Amino acid sequence: MTRAPDNLMAVRRLLLDHLNRDPNRARDEDLEPNEVGIVGDANHRGGYHCGSDRVVTNDYSVVESSRDRNGLTLDAAALDVGMFQVTVDGRRHNLASFSTWCVAQCVANAADTRDIREIIYSPDGKVVRRWDRLGRRNTGDRSHLWHTHFSFFRDSIKANRDQRPLFRRYLTSIGLITQKPEANDMTPEEHNWLKTVHRNLTVLDGRNPIGQTYTRMAMGEDHTDPKFQVGHPTLRSIGAQLTALQTAMDSLMKRDFTDEQAIVAGVLAGLTPQEIAAAIPPTVAEQVVRELGRRLAA
Repeated sequence: MTRAPDNLMAVRRLLLDHLNRDPNRARDEDLEPNEVGIVGDANHRGGYHCGSDRVVTNDYSVVESSRDRNGLTLDAAALDVGMFQVTVDGRRHNLASFSTWCVAQCVANAADTRDIREIIYSPDGKVVRRWDRLGRRNTGDRSHLWHTHFSFFRDSIKANRDQRPLFRRYLTSIGLITQKPEANDMTPEEHNWLKTVHRNLTVLDGRNPIGQTYTRMAMGEDHTDPKFQVGHPTLRSIGAQLTALQTAMDSLMKRDFTDEQAIVAGVLAGLTPQEIAAAIPPTVAEQVVRELGRRLAA
């Protein structure tokens, strides 16, 4: 049966955490749990609120994009957001202003909107409009006067890609989120990159004292163990390795490099491909891959 995917459930929780200000008391201006829906009811057939068990012949949510055809699973790929009103620093924000803000971000092709297929909304509570990334439709039924519909390309749901950044940006822009995102709000790509760096360091444990030290620090252990006391051979070995590294860097700095490329080549010469890959942040890696592809194709 059609399922509510984890990444859309995470968006639902984010919105309710900040727009339902008093979960113990229903208020007209709060966004209520029953106003944020993902899976269509039992009679719902066809469209992004349905998974593979409920789509229909030539369903537009499947056939109009390869991203949907290739991503079709039992997961729904839509989110409905109902009426709310919140005042922050004297400014009022509601479903209409939220919806028009999201549409503006899509029109601008912001990076965190590119998994959104369409938004069906009302900018004023009087007319219904539809923004469609594929340019197929521009209307919707009158129920969208009091709720806004987001469709996501199904491949992004299948990949469990984090869909919170756009909505977190909205909540930040109106002042409901002021602190930096917590560590557990990392994207899956960032989390995997951090795990790779951690693994490359801890794999040295048992063979290299630097790896041992990193492992103890990562586990929150102090250095009360005798082998980490000043003067112990292990600590002296760490010092010797750091000194050797500093010597190598000093030598590199003294060389007569005439341009940036020579400096980069000097640094990369001492690194393996695996170490280079582990050092590249996720936000840069995709750009590097594109550039390498361009050069190889030239």
